[in-house]
Amino acid sequence: MGTFSIWHWLIVLLVVILIFGTKKLRNMGSDLGGAVKNFKEGVRDDEPRQAQQEDKVIEGEVTAKTQTKDKSSTHV
Repeated sequence: MGTFSIWHWLIVLLVVILIFGTKKLRNMGSDLGGAVKNFKEGVRDDEPRQAQQEDKVIEGEVTAKTQTKDKSSTHV
């Protein structure tokens, strides 16, 4: 009783197709597939960049410290 039979899944699939339509389901499937593909490419492309960034050293020198005044506050 804990698992559904193939007939239960077919009925659920039929109801989903009737509610959303095949075109919308196809678009949702292709959008989801494209998102997964882009995510995998992003993860794969990000790994070499992280290794390259760890080797870089940024050097600099502070020459002056500036102070700004907040002119937006008014006294009444």
